[in-house]
Order: sequence, then C-alpha cells, then structure tokens
Amino acid sequence: MEFQKAKKPLRGEIRIPGDKSISHRAVMFGALSLGTTEVTNFLQGADCLSTISCFQKMGVEIENTPERILIHGKGLHGLSAPNSVLDCGNSGTTTRLISGILSGQTFESDLTGDTSIQSRPMGRIMTPLSRMGADITSLKGNHCAPLHINGRPLHGIHYNSPVASAQVKSCVLLAGLYADRPTSVTEPALSRNHTELMLNYFGANITSHDTTATVEPNPSLIGSQIHVPGDISSSAYFIAAALMVPGSEVLLLNVGINPTRDGMLRVCQAMGADIELRNVSTSGGEPVADLLVRYTPSLKGTTIEGALIPTLIDEIPILAVLASTANGTTVIRNAEELKVKESNRLDVMVNGLTAMGVSIEGTDDGMIIHGGQELKGAVIDSMLDHRIAMSFAIASLAASSPTQILRAECVNISYPQFYRDLAKLQK
Repeated sequence: MEFQKAKKPLRGEIRIPGDKSISHRAVMFGALSLGTTEVTNFLQGADCLSTISCFQKMGVEIENTPERILIHGKGLHGLSAPNSVLDCGNSGTTTRLISGILSGQTFESDLTGDTSIQSRPMGRIMTPLSRMGADITSLKGNHCAPLHINGRPLHGIHYNSPVASAQVKSCVLLAGLYADRPTSVTEPALSRNHTELMLNYFGANITSHDTTATVEPNPSLIGSQIHVPGDISSSAYFIAAALMVPGSEVLLLNVGINPTRDGMLRVCQAMGADIELRNVSTSGGEPVADLLVRYTPSLKGTTIEGALIPTLIDEIPILAVLASTANGTTVIRNAEELKVKESNRLDVMVNGLTAMGVSIEGTDDGMIIHGGQELKGAVIDSMLDHRIAMSFAIASLAASSPTQILRAECVNISYPQFYRDLAKLQK
C-alpha cells in the first residue's frame, strides 16, 4: 500500500476498537465462569478470534455478533478435551495465557500458531509451569510452539519472574487457579494488570503488593458483563499523528488509561504534548477517558527507560516515529523485549526510520533518535507485524514523498479498520 504526506490537518473523532488484552481475557475468564458473560466493544481482530476458536474447541459455546459476544461459561473445571490442535494464530497472549489454563486440566492438548508464534520464546512460561508440576513440552525441543500439554494437578509456588511480562504473570496466575495452595508472581517492574483486575471482577481472590500478585486457588467465577475500553495501544497511532500534523485536533473516545498501560501518555507529556483527558470514569474496574489531542509544534526529545518500559512496550515503535519529528534527542533503553515480538521491532524500526532519512542508532536494548529532520518516503516491509505497519503509516504523514508499506494488511491482527479510520480523519 502507498501512503502520502498529510495534505491538511487531521480532524474529527474516533471510537477506538476494544482493548486487545482485555478482549482476550474476557473470553478466557468468561469461559471459566458459571453462567453467561456478555462482552461489548470486543475487538474483532484476528488475535482475539483465535482465542474464541480455541475455547470453542474445548466445548464452550460462544456467540459472536457485531453488537456483543455471549460466552456461555462451563466453570473452572468444565472444559472438554479438544478434538484437534488449538491454533493460536499470531497471538502470543492466547498461546501463553491458555497454556496456564491447560496445565491444570484433566486432559491432553496441543497448541500451535503461525510462523511468528513458532519462533517466539515459550521457555519463559514453561519454566514456572514446570515448577508447579505441569507437563508441558516443546514438540521441536526449542522452547517454542508447537506445545504439548498433559494436564496434571498443580502446586502453588512463588515465582520470581526475570522479565516484567503480563503474559508470563498471567499464565502463572491462571495456572494458580488450579493449584493446591496460593500462587504468587513477583516481577522486576509492574506489567499491565488486566488479569488481576478482571479475575477479581469475576469473583477470584487476587491481591497485589508492589510488584507481587497472589491468587487463591479454586475460586467460584461468575459470568459478568464487560464493556471493553478502547485500546490505548491502538490510540497511540492517532495520538502521534495529531501531534505531528500541523493544525490537527483529534478526539479519541472511551480509551483505557490503566496506569500500567498509560506510559504513552506520560512520555507525550514529558515531550510537551497537548493532550487533554475528558470524561474520566471507570468501566469494569478499568479507568477510561476521552483524549483530546492537538498538534504540538515544539515537541522535545526525552528518555524512555526503566519501569516505564512495561507500560508502553507496544507503543515504542510509534514513539520512535514521534521522536524523529521532535526537537533534540530521544533515548530508549531497557526495551530488549522488543526483539522477541512479532518481529525484532528494534531492528525493524531502526532500519525503516534510517531509510526515511532519520538519524537513528540502534543499541543492544533500544535506540537513540536524533529528531527534528524532515522525513522522506521509503519502501518499508512490515515483516507482517501490525504495529510496524501502523507506525510507518503514521510516519508517512510527515514524509516529503510517498511511502510504500509491504504486507500492510497485517493490521487486521489488532485493528482491522485502522486505514479506514485514518482516512476518515483526513477528509
């Protein structure tokens, strides 16, 4: 697909699709509950549809309509053995979280995914699950999918995770639902806490203190109503676009602003961005707000590192784009986790922005971006990574010549209507 420099300001309002992390969890926890769970503003992206498919294969009746998702839960111990391999598609969240659930079942199951998933590290969940007594095997012996899981009785543990990862933490906590005693996870920094908030909303008993979360085993989960907030990770592209394109003013409706996810807003604030939060409220335990974003001509470089990284790990590619148009230097550190996402996002962003004329240096755990230069068009391979494709689509708005993005349709993974919404703001 070819993208052009913005010819006029971006104007209007966008209702951001449902948060991907919360959509996944609503299906999973609804399936493990008694009664029916109704989910509105569910993200109809390929990743979340993979989660629905996996639970349908385990006997859970799920009605998917444009207005709502109805999950007819079977209870914590009501899942059935799947009669075929569970295909997680491109979804690391599906693969890792469902592994925790499957480890405590009374049946065997096999998990696989696309080429990307089959190269992403699963040893980080296999280690704690094995310590809990799980029987989980990497079928190729490389600590990646496909995985074979032979459900067994599990033991509660206290796991000190070497990475701040919501997927690892959630996997262990979900396995802890089936354990014989409480299970705790301590992280080096606090990762997103949607699992803790939503499981408690469904009736579990999870307590949190600093960077440790503890779950009590064998709760009675009850079906609930969930209205999924707009995904702040998806909002990030329009935040950056409005800040970059002269004269722009964009209103983003019903965006989740969970403090374990709002690092994008904090970095933009440090850069001097004009962003106003309106109608702040709470939905299903999650804080939400409307975001009014105005063009800010004097953005300045900043440093992104440490405990801030887990709160914006998915937004680093678009922040790199934003930093390239800001005045001064932006330094990103402690972001080595981006090397094992859908692509090596550090390398891809450095190479792509270099091709667009940005002075940028890659480091072992991040990048150094010297901003304030005019971008030029380039040919960018998305590497089938949705966040790469969307980031460079926004970069093209500030480029002096057309930008071509190869395999741009991969945005369907998380935001199927992204290009349509972007075009809407340019009318």
